[in-house]
Amino acid sequence: MTHLSVEMLAADAAEPITSAGHAQLGIAVLAGIAVIVLLITKFKLHAFLSLIIGSLVLGAVAGAPLDKAITSFTTGLGTTVAGTGVLIALGAVLGRLLADSGGADQIVDTILAKAGRGAMPWAMVLIAGIVGLPIFFEVGIVLLIPVVLLVARRGNFSLMRIGIPALAGLSVMHGLIPPHPGPLSAIDAVGANLGVTLALGVVVAVPTAIIAGPVFSRYAARWVDVRPPENLVPERGTADPAKRPGFGITVATVLLPVVMMLAKALVDIVVDDPAAGVQRVFDVVGSPLIALLTAVVVAMFTLGRAAGFTRGRIAATVEKSLGPIAGVVLIVGAGGGFKQTLVDAGVGQMILDLSKGWHVSALLLAWLIAVAIRLATGSATVATISAAGLTAPLAADMSTAHTALLVLAIGAGSLFFSHVNDAGFWLVKEYFGLSVGQTLKTWSVMETLISVVGIGCVLLLSLVL
Repeated sequence: MTHLSVEMLAADAAEPITSAGHAQLGIAVLAGIAVIVLLITKFKLHAFLSLIIGSLVLGAVAGAPLDKAITSFTTGLGTTVAGTGVLIALGAVLGRLLADSGGADQIVDTILAKAGRGAMPWAMVLIAGIVGLPIFFEVGIVLLIPVVLLVARRGNFSLMRIGIPALAGLSVMHGLIPPHPGPLSAIDAVGANLGVTLALGVVVAVPTAIIAGPVFSRYAARWVDVRPPENLVPERGTADPAKRPGFGITVATVLLPVVMMLAKALVDIVVDDPAAGVQRVFDVVGSPLIALLTAVVVAMFTLGRAAGFTRGRIAATVEKSLGPIAGVVLIVGAGGGFKQTLVDAGVGQMILDLSKGWHVSALLLAWLIAVAIRLATGSATVATISAAGLTAPLAADMSTAHTALLVLAIGAGSLFFSHVNDAGFWLVKEYFGLSVGQTLKTWSVMETLISVVGIGCVLLLSLVL
């Protein structure tokens, strides 16, 4: 079953909850988002609960019967968790094996050993890109912060000169590259080809990460010249290189699911016959579920066993990896529920109706919608899922390449200007020992750069594809 058919079934499962006019729908959307923002920022309510309440408020203001609003929300939640929940869990297991085995340390130490002082910011963005590929942004920060702080202190660097490239690499991966939850959910919602999106995502991600990372870090270091806080510089784990998996096998394991998904995309382009045996095989091999599951099983041997883990230790590592992602799965699912409530209320059709007379490309419109939701909710994943649901009708007449670019436009918009309603903002502030003003001048500007450069690259690609 394709991603598109899953989304169509989800849409069919929930009847339209209201036929309200555009003005009422607009007020309903603003009310729903305002409630979510207020509950998260003012009352410190968990994002999962806030999204449920916000969805019900949206339905109520739109004039929907409560039972229809509940059905829309639960349908969207179930579809989103079914589509991405297992993938999130597999990504968490792979990330934990990478961290606990010392594989992440091995990647870091190998690259840093070969990088000179001038190349260190470039090394950091490369490290973040590789390490951040299979793991969540928050996990990536926790994983890389010890490296960033130690490198800055050992090399007497400004913390921003080293930290910004690492953050840029992680953030770009999080917003643009599957198998991260946001891009996967957007691919599912608009019916994009995963392999094509992944390939074009890499094309967009490389220049975006360079500009927002090593290039911008020169200016960020001048604006905010801080040194690593002594009380935050931790001891390195897995210090004995003999107990770590090798660099080559670690990188190969991390890249394995990406290679499998890209192979499927390549076969789809070359063969282009759904009935062909080769294409059917690669449809299975290159599916996100099989690709990530294969990487996890391989990692148990290439990372776990190579680090001397017993079977019991590997089992404990897998179990330990699943607990912390429960909240992530619920938030992503609730974001899908909010998205479905928006769709069933008719907001997607309203946007299409209102934008018919606009001389704005569909890609730019999708980016603007994601920006608005990101600024309001603070969550890149919620912004991606919601914007994808709203703009899915725009993909109906698009080519495969342009549908993939629609996903990337949404992903770029979801990263725009992180501020005080974003958990990542506070994570960066506390780890780097910055003030709110310093965090805005560095982290927030970096996120905005990623968003603007990302949509710029997407629009340029749309001219040639």
